Amino acid sequence: MVQLTMKAYNIHVNGVLHCRVRYSQLLGLHEQIKKEYGNNVVPAFPPKRIFTLTPAEVEQRREQLEKYMQAVRQDPILGASEMFNSFLRKAQQETQQIPTEEVPLEIYLSNGHKVKVNILTSDQTEDVLEAVALKLDLPDDLVGYFSLFLVREGVDGGLTFIRKLQEFELPYVSVTSLRSSDFHIILRKSYWDTAYDSNVMENRVGLNLLYTQTVSDIERGWILVNKDQHRQLKSLQEKGSKKELIRLGQTLKYFGYIKFDPCITDFPEKGCHVIVSAGNNELNFHVKLPNEQMKEGSFKVTRMRCWRVTSSQVPVVNGTAGPAPGSSAKCDVKLELAFEYLMSKNRLQWVTITSPQAIMMSICLQSMVDELMVKKSGGSITKMLRKRHNGSLHRSDSQQAVKSPPILDSPDSNREQVVKLSTKLSSVSLRGITASNSANDISGSDFHGNYAFEGIGDDDL
Repeated sequence: MVQLTMKAYNIHVNGVLHCRVRYSQLLGLHEQIKKEYGNNVVPAFPPKRIFTLTPAEVEQRREQLEKYMQAVRQDPILGASEMFNSFLRKAQQETQQIPTEEVPLEIYLSNGHKVKVNILTSDQTEDVLEAVALKLDLPDDLVGYFSLFLVREGVDGGLTFIRKLQEFELPYVSVTSLRSSDFHIILRKSYWDTAYDSNVMENRVGLNLLYTQTVSDIERGWILVNKDQHRQLKSLQEKGSKKELIRLGQTLKYFGYIKFDPCITDFPEKGCHVIVSAGNNELNFHVKLPNEQMKEGSFKVTRMRCWRVTSSQVPVVNGTAGPAPGSSAKCDVKLELAFEYLMSKNRLQWVTITSPQAIMMSICLQSMVDELMVKKSGGSITKMLRKRHNGSLHRSDSQQAVKSPPILDSPDSNREQVVKLSTKLSSVSLRGITASNSANDISGSDFHGNYAFEGIGDDDL
């Protein structure tokens, strides 16, 4: 029997290599967590083996490690712990072989202007956000209203939102490891309810940030404006009436929405092209039917019973459909966001969106739910945003406005099962690396808030 020996596991975030870890490192993390939180809290960890693992044992360990990481991630204490997140940050830096040193980092504003901050390569997302706020003179109590997003700029200047940067990653390492000038980090408001704009506009810097975001969203066509409204906006802009322009913008369709790239949906029928926008506690669909007819509709987050993100491997050869799954052909990852929606009384229906930005859409839905929960409970939006900024917002099962099981069923046998969005983690997958794997190999399925171990086993390195 052929014995397979593994050197490490690759962890991928949205299909991009985040870090590489050995079994011994994961075991070390487990021991630290167990020492800090006790045996009763920490889930079971797959034991060490004396002999090289057989292929069957390899698969068994993969499943055990997957379940372990899922359990840690979903635990409200362990998943939010600095111990867990610092482990991922350190592993990310070591994998990319970037030493700790002071470097300049450019953060983009909505209008394309850049803010250059001097940071350490080892600075986490919160550190970088605070450095930007300090450079802009944004008060500390307003920092939580904004977030850093990883985006890709197209040749036409359009922006594709990849994800919101999380506390388990190092922004400098995340953007530089992509090795493309098309990717950069942008500062944008992180809330949805326009009622909170007033709090931000009371500050000069906050006002300027909202103003530039509003103007740029109008210019790129994210906010719909007719000719009369355009004249009014132009007049206010020439007068420098920033608050008035924002207030007028708040009355316009799609104000504060994030617009996604064109994609595919199965609603109202399969194979429809759609442009999805997220905002105002809804996903808005602008659908092109097979008969070329255009339809528009919205799905309120309050009528979504649950949602899921799934991924599947699509073999390709020179950009076209290739051999059957299981072959050695290169594969693309297909991401889908599906939500179960209350169409009418007692009638639930699944709606699916096929898009590389499915995880970003899911992030938007979750943050909408977070705000609605706080508002319903009479809590403070400022505290919620600060907790979100610090990565410590969690909900008990009884508090979740949108319910979803830990692992979601998938009708497609070729589709991986993915747990619903976590506030903290983006799409993450782990696969085994053999000695023959390329150091730049970043293939593997994507999972959101869910660790999946793929490939072969290890020799307890």
